[in-house]
Amino acid sequence: MAESELSVLGGQCLDRRIPDEKTLRREVTAWLARRNEHNAKADWQFTTTDARIKLKSLYPAI
Repeated sequence: MAESELSVLGGQCLDRRIPDEKTLRREVTAWLARRNEHNAKADWQFTTTDARIKLKSLYPAI
């Protein structure tokens, strides 16, 4: 989940050069507030069956 959020942050907020730490903190805080305000959620497309097929080595059937 954290990797997904970092990927979105990189694409939406950090897609340019940030000149200093103060600006970076301000930009990330504003981005986070917008994400929280709009209740951004992950849209998972996997069913349990699909996940077991694709991730068979990690999640074996019991």
